[in-house]
Amino acid sequence: MAKITYVEHNGTEHVVDVANGLTVMEGARDNNIPGIEADCGGACACSTCHVYVHPDWAEKLPAKDDMEEDMLDFAYEPDPARSRLTCQVKVTDALDGLIVQMPEKQI
Repeated sequence: MAKITYVEHNGTEHVVDVANGLTVMEGARDNNIPGIEADCGGACACSTCHVYVHPDWAEKLPAKDDMEEDMLDFAYEPDPARSRLTCQVKVTDALDGLIVQMPEKQI
């Protein structure tokens, strides 16, 4: 289990425990955290679960695969270094303390 902090665009923080094996997107969905829409349900077929990973965590996450890279092209104001699709980040104990910030909007 990992404690993940989701930060809304307005600065509101939500700190939740997310079970290992789920994705960061599922953790947001299961805890009713606003700002992550996840329209495709986690199939990496949209970009509505886009977040900016805190700079301290950007290099600690597994690398993006080609599909995630392609879908990030459709995200709102993607940052090449910090943008991730939360449906593609699996939760493990190593993610305990992860901080992600939602963009102004999802498209």
